[in-house]
Amino acid sequence: MSIKNNLRAGIGFLFLIALLSSGLSAYYLNRLSNETKAFLRDNYGSLVFIENINEVLDIPGAPNDSQLNIIESNIRAEEHNITEPGEKAFADSLRADFNRFNKALQKSLPLDGLRYKMKKSIHGIVRVNMQAIEQKNNKANYTASRAIIIVALIDSFCFFITLLFVIRFPVYITKPIKELNEGIEEISNKNYDKRLLFTSKNEFRSLSEAFNQMAAKLFAYENSSQAKIKQEKLRVETIVKNVTDAIIGFDENELILFINPIAVKLLGVEEKDIIGSTTEEVASQNDLFRTLTDKTEDLNDLKLYLDGELSYFTKELFEIGVPNEDSTEENKSSLKRKGYFILLKNITRFYKLDEAKTNFIATISHELKTPISSLKMSLKLMEDKRYGTVTKFQKELINNINDDSNRLLKITSELLDMGQVETGKLLLNFGSTDPKNIINYTCGAIRFIAEQKEITLNIKCPKNLPEVWADPDKTAWVLINFLTNAIKYSPQSSSIDVTVKKSPLAKVEFSVKDSGKGIDEIYLPRIFERYFKVPGSEFSVPGTGLGLAIAKDFIEAQGGEIGVESKIGEGSRFYFLLPAS
Repeated sequence: MSIKNNLRAGIGFLFLIALLSSGLSAYYLNRLSNETKAFLRDNYGSLVFIENINEVLDIPGAPNDSQLNIIESNIRAEEHNITEPGEKAFADSLRADFNRFNKALQKSLPLDGLRYKMKKSIHGIVRVNMQAIEQKNNKANYTASRAIIIVALIDSFCFFITLLFVIRFPVYITKPIKELNEGIEEISNKNYDKRLLFTSKNEFRSLSEAFNQMAAKLFAYENSSQAKIKQEKLRVETIVKNVTDAIIGFDENELILFINPIAVKLLGVEEKDIIGSTTEEVASQNDLFRTLTDKTEDLNDLKLYLDGELSYFTKELFEIGVPNEDSTEENKSSLKRKGYFILLKNITRFYKLDEAKTNFIATISHELKTPISSLKMSLKLMEDKRYGTVTKFQKELINNINDDSNRLLKITSELLDMGQVETGKLLLNFGSTDPKNIINYTCGAIRFIAEQKEITLNIKCPKNLPEVWADPDKTAWVLINFLTNAIKYSPQSSSIDVTVKKSPLAKVEFSVKDSGKGIDEIYLPRIFERYFKVPGSEFSVPGTGLGLAIAKDFIEAQGGEIGVESKIGEGSRFYFLLPAS
């Protein structure tokens, strides 16, 4: 029988027992109530009638018409309420005596004898009804006692059956569930040999068969996948050991799980001494390991010796996570941290390529300056009238060649400066300098260019400014670059604000504010990148895109800060801060 039918049968059985107990109780209570009502209704009525007659007869003297009517009506009611054996004879005797009493009353005869006979009949009626009441009371008591015994027996039986049902039925339901729960726990502990056996032919038997099939398939899957897991593990270990980058793996408890040969060489330790150790234990004995595992420190490229040669490495940290058991359908991407590994990527090759590129640029830039200078000297000689006059067309060609030579010389100088920065050969001549001297030199250098576009320079440089600790030549170069760009991008007959002011934290700020078109906010983070030029036809001004990048290197090399503020239609403000002397 199925569990559903068992539940139906059990609940139905309890309902039938409760219905039987309630029905028997109702039956006996109704029977007792009817018997009690019968003798109270009939016998009590007769006693009332007799009492009414007796009260009139007890009045001395001859009764009047009203009193006679009372006797008549109560005798008539008694005649209609004859319920007990022998009661009718007394009622008939009472009626005959009353008729004679009326005749004697009309003839004025003595009434005492008739009154006595009537009372005798009344006494007989009372005696008969009292005996009947006593008999019916005994019968009602017997019925009540028997009902109490029967109902008590039935209730005891129902209580016993219900108690047995309450004790046994939950066990019948919960025992298979408990066994199933134990089986699931065994499966969760990877004991795939666990099996369930339910003999009852119900849903639990089907459930046990499904559970056994699942356990058998898991057992087969476990055995078949172990070989694949071992192969994959061996493949991963081979890859980790043969990569040219250093790898160190940790579990969620900060225990070292694996380390490849490159990492062993860099750390100078033995693999067997480090595997299984905690991060704190190894960090306390190895400075490089402590640096690598310090998550609060932002590491730049590391210079380390590998096989006796200086090598460069960059640190990368990767978290290892597995799907969270508590994740829901809405949050499937939730991962539980199971460990991490540190990768030291060998970037020595890129450093060498970058160094070769920098040396090449520096060499070419240096070699180009000599022929360019010779070319400019030749142009000067061609313009000298002592060596002959030139035509108007020749003059235009000489001017074009001169402009191109100046542009080429500027590009060569920028490349040479960039090469010095990248190779670390940038020479700075620090000194205490008055900001006004830098401003006067810079504005004097570009005043001619500004006058050609009728641009006014508004210089704001207070006299009480502190001196700056900087390289005057490099600082002036940066300011000239700012002003040159501002003149390029400013409209004809506009103005440029050159401002110097004291800044917090003992610094002095230099700024150049133009009234050009401005720069879109999306390009501001890249404005100081090398070779970057703001796209768009409005900014199609000749240039290499190196000037601002070199300016940034010059300012930061002096311990300063550089930045830009700009909005479309409001112009741009380039500024830098240098420490006060």
